[in-house]
Order: sequence, then structure tokens, then C-alpha cells
Amino acid sequence: MLETHLIHTEADYRAALDEIERLFDAELNTPEFDRLEVLTALVKAYEQRHYPIEARDPIEAILYYLESRELFLADIEPMKEAMFY
Repeated sequence: MLETHLIHTEADYRAALDEIERLFDAELNTPEFDRLEVLTALVKAYEQRHYPIEARDPIEAILYYLESRELFLADIEPMKEAMFY
């Protein structure tokens, strides 16, 4: 088991991800689960600093979704009616 510390380098990040994978099925209320939660929080903080994800424009996101599935606006027309009634 690795020592838990702040993630400063890419090597620290990779080691934390490996440890998270090892602990992924930890049972609730165990030291392993507590460690999993701490590592997950540390990885999340590291990723937010080093791999930020910009919020997409909602319209662009919908158009990308449709295009990636070879759909058209007309294909989602029935959903629009369900959303507003």
C-alpha cells in the first residue's frame, strides 16, 4: 500500500490511479474504502488543475451528440414534445 500524500507529479498521479483500481471494490466502512475516497479526492483535485475540461456550449453539445450518432434534429422532435407537456 502506497503512502497517501498530495499528488504533485504525473508519476504520483499514475500511482494513485493504480491504487484506486486496486481498491475499487473495497467494502463500505473499511480502511480500504476510506483510502479509496481520499485517493479519489486527491486525483479529482489533480485532474481539475492539470486536465481542466471546459464547459461546452449546450447547443454545440447537442449537435455533437446528434452528429456522432448520425442523427438529425428531426430525430429528436418527438422528445421535444414529451419535454414540454
